[in-house]
Amino acid sequence: MKYNTVLFDFDGTLYDTVEGITKCVQYALGKHGIEAPLESLRCFAGPPLVDKFMEVYGVDKALAEQLVLDYRERYLPIGVYESAPFPGVGEMLLRLRAAGLHLGVATSKPQALAELLLDRAGLRDCFDAIVGSTPGKKDDRKWMVVRRAMELCGAEPADTVLVGDTKYDAIGAAQAGIACIGALWGYAAPGELEAAGVICTARDFGALAAFLLGN
Repeated sequence: MKYNTVLFDFDGTLYDTVEGITKCVQYALGKHGIEAPLESLRCFAGPPLVDKFMEVYGVDKALAEQLVLDYRERYLPIGVYESAPFPGVGEMLLRLRAAGLHLGVATSKPQALAELLLDRAGLRDCFDAIVGSTPGKKDDRKWMVVRRAMELCGAEPADTVLVGDTKYDAIGAAQAGIACIGALWGYAAPGELEAAGVICTARDFGALAAFLLGN
């Protein structure tokens, strides 16, 4: 299948953000007397934080939302910068653009932060659209940001694929009516992506580009 538009998740797909995210989750939990080693918090990199706090710690939505506010106390001044693009991502994006593909970002991360980091890395111009969540907007789900990115790219569902590293990306893509490719270099647990219904997985950026370009 040849796709004309490729959308990318951000955390764990374009950017290695796990250090900043896990340290900020640990900080937020600590404010409520919950101790957790950093390695156990890798699952928070990528998915919506409210959902993940509820899933992992069994808290109600009100406490989950407070934990996100506590998380942001450290993330906005410090944690956002404890990150970097995955090695080789820029070369891969340029290769896809040179082949005429339309590229976009569809992330649950606040849009302003995604734009900030892409700007700092010199990658923002690689994309036709960058769409993320809006803090405080309760219904800003993954499938919604995918659909908005598709609209900005002028993309049709049959011609569009999302590249993501967790089950939340695969689920959001399916809800938006498009396929998903699993990024194995990200933060998913073994077998998570396949169980979530991705059409294939890619072990690295070279394999991903080869698949998208039909090589």
